Amino acid sequence: MSDLLQALQDYLALRRALGFKLTDYGSALPKFISFLEQQGASQITTELALRWAVLPQGAQPAEWARRLRMVRHFAVYCGAINPRTEIPPVGLLPYSYRRRRPYIYIDDEIGRLIRAASRLPSRRGLRSESYSTLFGLLAVTGMRVGESVRLDRDDLDLDRGLLTIRDTKFGKSRLVPLHRSTLQALSRYAKARDRVHPRPTTPSFFLSDTGRRPTYWSVLWTFVKLSHQIGLRGPSDRHGPRLHDLRHSFAVRTLLGWYRDGADVEQRLPQLATYLGHAHITDTYWYLTATPELLQLAAKRLDGREGGPRP
Repeated sequence: MSDLLQALQDYLALRRALGFKLTDYGSALPKFISFLEQQGASQITTELALRWAVLPQGAQPAEWARRLRMVRHFAVYCGAINPRTEIPPVGLLPYSYRRRRPYIYIDDEIGRLIRAASRLPSRRGLRSESYSTLFGLLAVTGMRVGESVRLDRDDLDLDRGLLTIRDTKFGKSRLVPLHRSTLQALSRYAKARDRVHPRPTTPSFFLSDTGRRPTYWSVLWTFVKLSHQIGLRGPSDRHGPRLHDLRHSFAVRTLLGWYRDGADVEQRLPQLATYLGHAHITDTYWYLTATPELLQLAAKRLDGREGGPRP
């Protein structure tokens, strides 16, 4: 094993022990070390780091910058071991990151999606129940898709009306209170699921017809298929409203409701951030500028106007 490869294993082990998942790092950096070895290099240099970062010629600048950032972090670690290590400077591959403007679903679109899911064919009758319930849960809680497929039976507390979301995007867990109607829908699904699979081999809350945990990609594939069927996307559209936009829609509708009710939105934003599992309150503030109606309401509130000019 080369010194660089050993250093990489030590680096990943150290950071993972601190709570970082580093999935991308664990996949990309071994390829970077292989590239260095092919070039006959025994240490990191800025030139080679840059050449490797831009290897995917068809990639977006943001992807190049992301690859170089991973190398830079690893180089900082290596620099403490080998002082000849060159650390690529920040800003070497600049790019301007733009968050995609969210698509805000209307009630009719969400209803059509859930009804289409409830008509999905399946041998044992559970596929339609699983997807219609899962899509409905995403719409009324703003959960991430990955969080929903990772739910286990024990994560639902019907007596307390709570969902426990474990090991989220940022390694945190949180409690999500549920409306009575949502609890009833989840309870109905659980009974249907248990009739089909009375002795499951997985603790997963949602099950496929075969009794397995649905995968993230199978859920996305099913959504895309249904979105073409109900007209959310054109027959040949490769892009359009995303399943993740149900999360955006929940956040925006919550904020709109607070503004229209005259609530102190500034005070409540941390509550929404916690409910959604945002790592930073700025992620929640983003919705105010990403949605024209919210931006207009926020501006009126700041101006002290709710229906006309201030006297």
